[in-house]
Amino acid sequence: MKKRYWFGVIIIVGVVALLAARSFFVPRTLELPELNGELHAVETSHDGLTRHYRVYVPATLQPQAPLLFVFHGSLSTGEVMREMGARQFDRMADQRGLIVVYPDGIERHWNDCRASASYAANQRNIDDVGFVRQMIEELVRDHRADPARVYATGLSNGGHMVLRLALEAPSLMAGYAPIVANLPVDDNLDCDKQGQPVNIALIGGTDDPVNPYDGGVVKLLWDDSRGEVLSAAQTAQYFADLAGYTKGPEPFDLADTEPADDGYISAQLWYGRTHRVGLFTMQGGGHVLPSVNTSFGVLGGDIRDVDAADLIWTFLTADTQAAGLP
Repeated sequence: MKKRYWFGVIIIVGVVALLAARSFFVPRTLELPELNGELHAVETSHDGLTRHYRVYVPATLQPQAPLLFVFHGSLSTGEVMREMGARQFDRMADQRGLIVVYPDGIERHWNDCRASASYAANQRNIDDVGFVRQMIEELVRDHRADPARVYATGLSNGGHMVLRLALEAPSLMAGYAPIVANLPVDDNLDCDKQGQPVNIALIGGTDDPVNPYDGGVVKLLWDDSRGEVLSAAQTAQYFADLAGYTKGPEPFDLADTEPADDGYISAQLWYGRTHRVGLFTMQGGGHVLPSVNTSFGVLGGDIRDVDAADLIWTFLTADTQAAGLP
């Protein structure tokens, strides 16, 4: 009788875990945009490994178009990341004439800065920074992209990959935008800080059950191997200090255009010198990216006031009025 009881408990826990994972990795899309471009699948070789990435190219593309890399989270792929945000980055590409790149990590992970992480990309010390450099070279060659206007964003493990790029390759890109990803504490840091300022927009959620907004141990379901991270505020302050800002700005709120979601976005911005640093806090938001047309479920709350694509792009390219910023 006891064996049957515990077998039933295990089955229930397993089903709940699978449903939780599905809700996070395959969120519900409310509406998809009409797109005019094409998605190309690319296979290449780097450091003795076969690597893959997808490239969304708008129908009308001028030479020297900017590039935006979008990195997926743990246990995911570039294809899933594209759908997770209801193809918002492709929609923005059509509107603004940029190329969007969705790379795949090794065994669905990126080798980020967290020394304790147990996934293969970290344990095998995959050269993902080198892979990014190679993708940029290929995209400049194949699509005549502008190497001076390359940007990167990513969610969770993908956000931590963006942080690695910002720390180790600060001059590689014109701007960085990690989502729900804070810098590891020094004891858990496995990156070589170059100590150079960058343009960066950080997005975090106060109710994030995976990457703690106020700092602490990152935990994805039962896995806590990713270790401890700083708070979102400490992460933003690190980059503000690099840029030479000695005083923080006054906080303000973005327009709460969707009262039926779980919160709103507040912001702290450092800009006016040579670099822009922004901390965008999803008040009531979870382990999600802001998305007008996505419902994330158990790892929410959802923030549907603005798409992350528009918020990130307008801030990093200094078009602050278009983002509703002061």
